[in-house]
Amino acid sequence: MPDELDRWAAGRAPELLARAEAEAVEELKRALLKAAPGLERPRPAPTPAPEPAPPSTPTGDGLWAYCITRASDPPSVGGVHGSPVERVEADGLAVLVSRVPLAEFGEDALRLNLNDLDWLERVARDHETVLERALEAGTIVPLRICTIFTDEQGAAQMLTERRRDLDTALDVLEGREEWGVKLTVDRAALEAAARDRAPDDLDQQLEGQSAGGAYMLRRRQERQLREAADRLAGGLAEDVHARLQDWATDAVVNPPQNPELSGHEGDMLLNAAYLVEKAKVERLHELVEELRDRHREFGARIELTGPWPPYNFVPRTESALA
Repeated sequence: MPDELDRWAAGRAPELLARAEAEAVEELKRALLKAAPGLERPRPAPTPAPEPAPPSTPTGDGLWAYCITRASDPPSVGGVHGSPVERVEADGLAVLVSRVPLAEFGEDALRLNLNDLDWLERVARDHETVLERALEAGTIVPLRICTIFTDEQGAAQMLTERRRDLDTALDVLEGREEWGVKLTVDRAALEAAARDRAPDDLDQQLEGQSAGGAYMLRRRQERQLREAADRLAGGLAEDVHARLQDWATDAVVNPPQNPELSGHEGDMLLNAAYLVEKAKVERLHELVEELRDRHREFGARIELTGPWPPYNFVPRTESALA
């Protein structure tokens, strides 16, 4: 308890001292004014500050941007807010866009709408639908959700200013696809496998032990079992990732997903994305199936999904856009 009080006092001391000093100064002022009334002068009533005018609702449309491409035609699909997808061209590149009302997608309105989960889910789904259709037609550099230009000139200017980087990104992604892999395990199956590999001499170790000694011994072995299961999990994740990484052009390991948000069961050991040559995708499926069979005894589940818009593999020079 004294340590907690010390920490609390250390954190609050500056604030309390400042408040005490301010109160002391005010008390001193009151004492001086009471002793010398002639020093006090009536103060004019402060002029109330004018109330800020309510923000005006923007009018007109903006351009919601989806991706950069060299494809000749935009996909025939409705975009965000139901508007058709168009293309703005400059210097041999194009950005796919659709028109959205600034009354709903302007800066202030957008800030409010992003807190509406239903609105955000609908917009994100429409955005991804356009990306998936564009990906079917050719190579794309996907843009972050809520990338909005005020007009065609602003979109074209971006293409011109980033021409070299965008060309590089399209070249890197040409003929390749992003695939996601999630590896989860059943913790109970993992610990059972670790127990099978552990020396089975607990009964011998318990001989001659007191009740307290036996209890401590069991606790130590339980800890060792958890540690052994953790080592198995680490080796399992390393094996799966190494095999897939060798087959892929590039790989990115992302943090494990929250089970409450993703709905997955078990412990997620690997959440990775792999950039794979289109000609190797069939072999990728076969390799994942082989890994499933190899690690089935651990309750391993390997989920392969894709192809996805290649957010994870846009070159770092385009990180502001992707």
